[in-house]
Amino acid sequence: MIGPVDASGWVTGVRRIVSPFFDARPAEVEVDLVIIHNISLPPGVFGSGDVIDLFTGRLDPAAHPFYATLAGARVSAHFFIDRGGDLIQFVATGERAWHAGRSMFDGRANCNDFSVGIELEGTDFTSFSDAQYRSLCDLIATVRTAHAVRAIRGHSDVAADRKTDPGPCFDWARLRADARFDPSLFSTRA
Repeated sequence: MIGPVDASGWVTGVRRIVSPFFDARPAEVEVDLVIIHNISLPPGVFGSGDVIDLFTGRLDPAAHPFYATLAGARVSAHFFIDRGGDLIQFVATGERAWHAGRSMFDGRANCNDFSVGIELEGTDFTSFSDAQYRSLCDLIATVRTAHAVRAIRGHSDVAADRKTDPGPCFDWARLRADARFDPSLFSTRA
């Protein structure tokens, strides 16, 4: 069960695996954006555990041909939700995870500075599970109790020139319909 965000930015009741790929947010920057991503490693394979290895710097580039393209990558997210809806937190919400890369939202560059990144185990072309949507809704509601989130967007919304996730199979209307969320948090396409 997801508990509240504690004073150090960790959600209680959630598995914690600390990523080395984070740093401090700029001083006086408020967290006000949630960015939704998808990821699977190898691409299209679920449950391998390799996403954890990527986010903790332990991914073996020789373990799969695709992984050579990720050699030396230093990426993370605040949260990962697997196909069963289980959550892992890698970075405290008050810290800057390295998930959005070169990005822009509402006239502000470097979205990592002011966002929380949530990775869903999936692909652009695979429907997400009911358990993932339940966990995602609960998690966003929890994050909103600790941070003044004013928008929820996909990675493709903040880095459209290079990213497509969470993809066309992500059900924005389903997320938007959750009674805990004001429709103004979402882009107009949902």
